[in-house]
Amino acid sequence: MRIPRVVPQWPAPTCVRGAASTRDLPGYSLAPFDRCNLGVRCGDDPVRVAANRAMLVGVLALPAPPVWLRQVHGVAVHDADAARDGAEPEADAAVTRTPGRVLAVLTADCLPVLFCTRDGSAVAVAHAGWRGLAAGVLEETVQALRAPAASVLAWIGPGIGAASYEVGEEVRAAFVDADASAASAFATTRPGHWHCDLAALARRRLAQAGVGWIGGGGFDTFTDPRFYSFRRDRETGRFATLVWIAP
Repeated sequence: MRIPRVVPQWPAPTCVRGAASTRDLPGYSLAPFDRCNLGVRCGDDPVRVAANRAMLVGVLALPAPPVWLRQVHGVAVHDADAARDGAEPEADAAVTRTPGRVLAVLTADCLPVLFCTRDGSAVAVAHAGWRGLAAGVLEETVQALRAPAASVLAWIGPGIGAASYEVGEEVRAAFVDADASAASAFATTRPGHWHCDLAALARRRLAQAGVGWIGGGGFDTFTDPRFYSFRRDRETGRFATLVWIAP
């Protein structure tokens, strides 16, 4: 049987749990969303997406339905412990200190990044496409944990690999203009275009923020059929990367 999730390999305390869903999970949607699409804004039937999300809770044995976000490629970090009105908060990251509260981001090439403190008192998750990454979403998430950065662990989940991600001048300039050394994450392909290593850029940002342990990466959603990839398929679903403190 194929494994329906990716489990982070990181030295998190035993109370911290994490997972990334895969297209090997069952689902109720129709093609091209029929491999457990969890995104409600990619063209799928919202009723079927709701059924997929409910199924995810059981299959992954989650302690509660995830706190889903309305992601906008920004830097806002949602405090999942604050009162909510029932609507999905507009944010690209979330933090909690409450056991049993599950955080999630949806991706299909962008980087999902999980965070926890070494004592397991707080966890967070961030959605980092190139815009959010350049704007500082990871740094904002570290700050939202309200813990010394050296006590924070970060795991970079499944995102597009450098060999599959060709970008133009706008993307390269967003990083290199602010940090000339970020040029090492770009490799020339043709005039005005580069392969971009998003995971390397994320590791660099996290290290500069003082994060004490950084791991993960090494995925390529474009070439790995376990994951949805917008750049590969254009019309496609989303998979989730989740983190929680065990109740």
